[in-house]
Parts: sequence; structure tokens; C-alpha cells
Amino acid sequence: MANGTPIPRHPVVAVAGATGAVGREMLTVLEQRSFPAGRVVPLASSRSAGSTVPFGGAELVVEELTDRSFDEVDIALFSVGASVSKRYRDAVVDAGCVMIDNSSAFRMDDDVPLVVPEVNGADVAGHSGVIANPNCSTIQMAMVLAPLHTASPIRRVIASTYQAASGAGAAAMRELHEQTEAFLRGEELVPQEFAHRIAFNCIPQIDVFLGDGSTKEEWKMVVETKKIMHAPDIEVHATCVRVPVLRCHSEALIIEFERPLSPGEARDVLAAAPGVAVLDDPGESLYPMPAYLEGTDDTYVGRIRRDPTVPHGIALWIVADQLRKGAALNAVQIAEELVGRSGQATED
Repeated sequence: MANGTPIPRHPVVAVAGATGAVGREMLTVLEQRSFPAGRVVPLASSRSAGSTVPFGGAELVVEELTDRSFDEVDIALFSVGASVSKRYRDAVVDAGCVMIDNSSAFRMDDDVPLVVPEVNGADVAGHSGVIANPNCSTIQMAMVLAPLHTASPIRRVIASTYQAASGAGAAAMRELHEQTEAFLRGEELVPQEFAHRIAFNCIPQIDVFLGDGSTKEEWKMVVETKKIMHAPDIEVHATCVRVPVLRCHSEALIIEFERPLSPGEARDVLAAAPGVAVLDDPGESLYPMPAYLEGTDDTYVGRIRRDPTVPHGIALWIVADQLRKGAALNAVQIAEELVGRSGQATED
């Protein structure tokens, strides 16, 4: 914990933002993975306080998120947006609780580990009360890059993303539904959650534009990958696009290595990597697709082939459910890492 006290074997876990899309998924993942929580406390704004959320075959009453919410809490999973996470950081840490934050608020802070447990799980030991969940697109890319980087150092990555509407929240998913129905009825579409209509369209903007012409989402994929993989010399260039898909982000990656790595070798490396599943049989039209992978936990890889435009290049396609591995699942896995490491420290 932030004050040096180990996490108990059956910690009290709070979920801040429990009524949102990711918060609800966090509750689902906690239940599905039989996380050893002594108690689960759903938290949300005053508007949602008093409502209920399903957990463990029952309904939990949502409590209002306040500065005192963490007095008896060991781990707080946050999915409330960067400004709210910043607002409550001191309250969480001062209570001796560990915040696992899903927003971008603290990801690049030097004293905050940015963790994908299969890649850099040991980094949780360096926290000072806050651990950051990476950007959803970065998580699934790191899941694939890390084992390949161990096999042959990576020099450069070109990433093109095809990101689902749910990455922008529950309201964005509703907008995709409603706009699709309105489009088919021939009605006028009025964007609210996106800069342009999302139905039957692709929007090459996620988050705000920066001075160099890239978007903040694209910047996140660059800097977060370097931090997670402890590889500051890897060059990453990303183009992030919102597409009319409900769940699961897809990415096309072109990876340049320092040494030769054949598609077969890459396939074997990825097949052996924890949390990665290879779906790659062109003869059977087998490859990952978002429509069929909703609710799954792995990062799926296919279309693994040589890129002949560089000396040592591999091209591939990856899909993952960004509400699961890209957000809720990764956060819960970080909590599991905390509990596991605290247990080891106690035994030692």
C-alpha cells in the first residue's frame, strides 16, 4: 500500500465510476475471476448514488464518491475521467489505499508505474499509491510487441488503429446504435459524442489534435509503449481511427526488427506468449475480427506475414476487447498482481 502496509489477502475493493461502461465491466471481471475481495464497494457521482449494480448474484447499492470513501478501502479501481482522478488522488493515497487509475491523468508521471501485467508486472512494486492503466490501444499493442521484442529487438512500429465506439463510453455506443437506425430510416444525423457522424463512417480523429498534427491518442501510443516496455529507443508512429464497431479495437502493425525474424518464428513466439492467441490460417479465412471477439480476454493476432519493404519487417493484425483487456481486465490483473506480491512479501 501507499504507506508501506501490504495489501491484505482479502482486500476491500472500491470501484469508482461503477455505473459507467468500464466500471460495470470491472465489477463483472472481479466476479468472473473470483477476485479475493473481502468486500466490493461501488462508487459514483451523487446522481447515481442509491442506484444498484449487479455483483455476485445480488445487487450492490452505489455509494456517493467523496473524500471519505476510501477510509476502509485497500484498492480503488478508478474509471471516472482524468479530472476526477486528479481530484481524489490525495484522498485515496492519504487513506492508505492504492489507486489503479484507468484515465490518462498519471500515466506519464515518473512516480506512477504504467502496467500491463504480462509485460511489466514487476513495476507495481514501485508505486507510491497510484498505478496507471495504459491506454486501451497501447495495451493490446504492447501485449504483442513485448514478446517479439524479446525474440528480436524492435526498431520501429507503424500502427493503424480501428477503434470501436465503446472506447468513447456508453453514450458513444448508444449514438452508434441510434445513428445507424436513423440513417436506415433516411433521417438527419446529429453528432454529439463524436466530431462527425459515426454510423457508416470512419473518423480519423480520436482525442484532440496536437501541434505536430497528430492526435493525443496517437501520442499516447508512442510514449506509453516506450514506458511500459522500458524501451525508449523504439520508434512508434500511429494513426488512430474511430470506426462504426461497438466493441473491440483492431490494429494493423508493421514492425521493423534489428535482426531477421521470420513470420513462422513470430507466430511461434506469439503463440507461447501469455494472454495472446494466434488466429492465423489464410486458407481457412481465419483471422481475428471484432464482431466475434466481444467479451473475450486475450489479445488475438493474425495475418502474420513478411513486410518486404524493410530489411527485417513483419506485418500483422491484432484485435482485443478494449473494455476487457484494454481497460477493466487489465486493471483487475494489476490488483491481482498487488495482492500476489504482497502475499509473497508476507511469506518471505
